[in-house]
Amino acid sequence: MIVNVSEAKTNLSKLIDMVYHGQRVIIAKNNTPLVDMVIHKPEGKRKLGLLKGKLSVPDNFNDEDDNINEMFYGENQ
Repeated sequence: MIVNVSEAKTNLSKLIDMVYHGQRVIIAKNNTPLVDMVIHKPEGKRKLGLLKGKLSVPDNFNDEDDNINEMFYGENQ
């Protein structure tokens, strides 16, 4: 089913229900298809710690760098 944006605004709840029950709904503007309405599929939970033990932070990570300071603040700082 293809519906124009104005009709989709008016019938959004009905269109959501139709998609939920398996019908394909395409929203168009000036009869040109723009978007498909689809059921949301959760991506799953993020898995934390994938890089644990694979990265190291150097001891001087927070030390200031004169070249970077010059780029931000100019050479007189």
